[in-house]
Amino acid sequence: MQPRHVTMHMLARAAGSLLAASWLWVAVAAAMIPAEAARMAPKVLIISMFPPEAQVWYDGMPSSGLGSLLAVNVSTPGLSMLFPHVHCVADQSVCQVTTGESEINAATTVAAVALSGRFDLRRTYVLVAGIAGVNPRHATLGSVALARFAVQVALQYEFDAREKPANFSTGYFAFGAAGPGDYPTTLYGTEVLELSVALRDAAFALAARADLADDAGSVAIRARYAARGRAAFAAAAGPPAVVRCDAATSDVYFSGALLSEAFENTTRTWTNGSGVYCMSAQEDNATLEVLLRMAIEGRVDFSRIILMRTGSDFDRPPPGLTAYEHLVLLDQNGFDIALDNIYRAGIEIVKGILADWDSRYEKGLEPTNYVGDVFGSLGGEPDFGPGSITDGKPVLPGGMTGDLVKRGVAPRRRGGGAGRGIPIRVPVPVPGGQG
Repeated sequence: MQPRHVTMHMLARAAGSLLAASWLWVAVAAAMIPAEAARMAPKVLIISMFPPEAQVWYDGMPSSGLGSLLAVNVSTPGLSMLFPHVHCVADQSVCQVTTGESEINAATTVAAVALSGRFDLRRTYVLVAGIAGVNPRHATLGSVALARFAVQVALQYEFDAREKPANFSTGYFAFGAAGPGDYPTTLYGTEVLELSVALRDAAFALAARADLADDAGSVAIRARYAARGRAAFAAAAGPPAVVRCDAATSDVYFSGALLSEAFENTTRTWTNGSGVYCMSAQEDNATLEVLLRMAIEGRVDFSRIILMRTGSDFDRPPPGLTAYEHLVLLDQNGFDIALDNIYRAGIEIVKGILADWDSRYEKGLEPTNYVGDVFGSLGGEPDFGPGSITDGKPVLPGGMTGDLVKRGVAPRRRGGGAGRGIPIRVPVPVPGGQG
C-alpha cells in the first residue's frame, strides 16, 4: 500500500475530531458519576478477578430478575486501569468490581473501593467469586467450594528442590522454622484469615440449590483420576458438587503433586489441623487482608464475607502423566464449566441474601467461630497460631491502640533462621478442630 500524504488540513481535522470526542467522553462520564453523588450501600458486592469471571455476571444478571449490572457505573481513583469501574444494578442493591489478577492487583482495587467514599459497605455482603485450581482429593472440575480459611501458603522460605536438604520433603518451610512441618515462629499477619462458619454454611445451603454445569470433556478428564483404583481421588472422579473446604493463596501458579501436597500440609499446620486445602488462587489473602483492615476502621463487617471458588483445573496430574504434561499439554476442559458455575451457584447466594434481607441478613448472622487474622486484630482468641497479640481485645480504629511494635513486639533482623515479621512464641499446635 502506498503511504498517504498527510496535510496540515487533515491534521487539523483529526485534532478537531479528537477534541470533540474527548469532550463527549467528559460529558458521558459526568452523567455517569454525579459530582455530589450519595454513597451507595449495596447489599451484595461481587469481587471478580479477571474478565471471564465478571462476564458471567454481566451476561446472566439481566435474566435473573435483578437487573443489569451495567446499569450504574462508578469510577474512583485507584481502580485498575484495565477495569476502571464498579458496576451496579439500577437500584444499587448488587454491585461488582474486577480487581485484576494477583495479590497486588486484588489489594489495591479492594482498598480503592473501600476507601473511595462512594460506598457504604458496613452492611454489605462481599462475595469473592472466582475460578481456581482444585485438589482432586476433595473436589473436581466444576465444583463450587465455600471456604472458612484462606491460607497464604507461599509466604515461606523456599529452597530450589535441587538444593533442599535430603531429609526435607519440600523446599518450602515456614519463617523462623527449622524445616517443613513446623509452625512459623515469625508471622507477617496475613498467613491465615478465618471467615464466619455460620455465613459459609448459609451460603453453602443457597449454592446447593444450583443446577451445576458439566460437559463431556470434563467427564473424560475426571475419569483419569479414577484409574488404578486411586480411592484418594474419588472426589475428582465424581460430578461437580458444592463443597466446604479451604483456599490456598499463592502468586506463583504452582502445579504438581509435590507442591500441592506441601501446601496441603501447610494449610493443615497453620490452621491447627482445621483447614482442608481444596482450591488454589492468587488473590484471596490479599483481598481479605484489606477487608480486615477496613473492618478495624468500621468500614466493613468481616463476618459478612463469602469466599467462593470453582474448580477449573486440577492442581496435580492424574496417574500416568507428568506435571509438565498435565499443566502445559493437557486440555483439562474445566475452564468453561467453572465459569458457568460461578454464576449458577453465585446467583443463588445473591438472590437468597436479597430475598431474606429483612428477616435475616440485614442484621447479620452471628459468627459461631473465631473470625479474623492470626494476630486477633478484630478481637477474640484465634483458634490457630500462637494467640491474640492484644489479649483478645480488638485493635481500635484510627491507630488508637498505638504502635504494637513499640509495645514490646519488635521485628527481627534477617539471618540465623529469623524472618522479618513479628517474632512470636509458638505453642505446639494440637491437631483437630471443626472444619
